Amino acid sequence: MRMRKKKNLHPRMEACGDCWIRRPEELRGHWRELYPQAKNLEVELGCGKGRFTAGTAKAQPDTLLIAVEKVPDAMVVAMERAMDEGLQNVFFIDADAARLPELFAPGEVARIYINFCDPWPKSNQKKRRLTHGNFLKKYRQVLKPGGQIHSKTDNDKLFEFSVEELPQFGFTLSEVTRDLHANGPVGVMTDYEAKFYAEGKNINRCVATMVDWTEPVEKNEITE
Repeated sequence: MRMRKKKNLHPRMEACGDCWIRRPEELRGHWRELYPQAKNLEVELGCGKGRFTAGTAKAQPDTLLIAVEKVPDAMVVAMERAMDEGLQNVFFIDADAARLPELFAPGEVARIYINFCDPWPKSNQKKRRLTHGNFLKKYRQVLKPGGQIHSKTDNDKLFEFSVEELPQFGFTLSEVTRDLHANGPVGVMTDYEAKFYAEGKNINRCVATMVDWTEPVEKNEITE
């Protein structure tokens, strides 16, 4: 669903300047300086309107959370939400997930959240899925040893793709469920998730932990 254009977007973005990082590449390797008391740095890919972002930041005051969102009309709502709640441990950047290695130093990130990302359902679109191997290799460049990916989706086919793809790129799976809220609400929800829960839609979730892994050499890369 396309996000409706927000009125006065630019001044609203500017009003959130305290939590909006305009040049994130300049903080690579130095993100902790924004919130020195943080025990961990976590990244959320595609924060949308920020319900999960604000809820997670509030529940984990000793964590520095960096929310990534490519749609300014959604991000401004998330930033306003964080500002209204007085959160000091969450910051927002407008960037693509493919840029993570440019924005974070090796081992700088403890956890990545991927919630309800675009499933890109056509077979010729699979490389655009945020759990495709091309992205997983980028996440490995910024996650610390034992770092994790926490993923939730309402799309069953995307989930099956993800649980097959993740182990092939050096991640072990745990907490795998295809009906997260079967016995009542669990954890902090996103806006989409709350809507789906109210409709009785099942939610898939898994945790992927990074382990040692050596990328296989492709046959066409082998030289004589």
